[in-house]
Amino acid sequence: MPDYNDERLTITQGALLSTVTVSAGLAPVRSKPRFDSEMVTQALYGETLGIYERVGEFGLAQLHRDRYVGWILLADLARTDSKPTHRISALQSHAYAKADLKSSMRIQLPMGARVRVIQFVDGFAEIDGGLWVPHQHIVPLEHLETDPAEVAARFVGTPYLWGGCDSKGIDCTGLTRAAFDACGVSLPRDSDMQFAWSGIPIADWKAAGALQRNDLIFWKGHVGIMLDDSTVLHSNAYHMTVEAEPLSGAIQRIAKQYGEPIGARRISVYSDRLQVPGWLSAA
Repeated sequence: MPDYNDERLTITQGALLSTVTVSAGLAPVRSKPRFDSEMVTQALYGETLGIYERVGEFGLAQLHRDRYVGWILLADLARTDSKPTHRISALQSHAYAKADLKSSMRIQLPMGARVRVIQFVDGFAEIDGGLWVPHQHIVPLEHLETDPAEVAARFVGTPYLWGGCDSKGIDCTGLTRAAFDACGVSLPRDSDMQFAWSGIPIADWKAAGALQRNDLIFWKGHVGIMLDDSTVLHSNAYHMTVEAEPLSGAIQRIAKQYGEPIGARRISVYSDRLQVPGWLSAA
């Protein structure tokens, strides 16, 4: 069994103070309780998390979605017992003050955000907080995509952002995780975790035609998703965007600085969807 004992997923200080929900559209999670510290990930609207310590305006949080630990702005959180019923399926949506596209836009919601729909009126869905979202931008939680590569391709042109998780800025694992999340499959946050814990290894991945659509290929500290047996899609710091390119060219370029790929993994959407993986259930 893999060792899931990782310091990035472990609370080492404090006791659980409260369980809260992200009320901002997107909430940065930082390595330290400072505005100028590294953003290690982002939490989406509707995500739940535990707060274990408070320092000034920040709380030490563990996200329930992926067990990731970091410091989050307390102003981006709210207490609620509301259970989500739908998720945002568009790359970005707007929540309005009224069921009227000319009314005030109150908050932006990224793909994957979870919301509770109260009612549908005139092409809008009312969600908690008296906000209204276009019905075209949401789907029931049970409505799942079937092709992670197709979901990932919607992000082409999104700027690269370290720790980013949405279409305004995303990193390599933010992209692969968003793609599989839309299909009901949970992936861990970082590339080494995805390589160690997700799917099955493809032993002969270097052989011609061995890779398939939706396979993940890994370098040390980087991951891309295959669109076919020879084209990789990835958010990368060379293009500073989400870009599709021939895998052979990516391997040659990346090898000059970071080395050759370390392997590839295959994830079965149909067998893994809606399952709680071992790394997520580990205490």
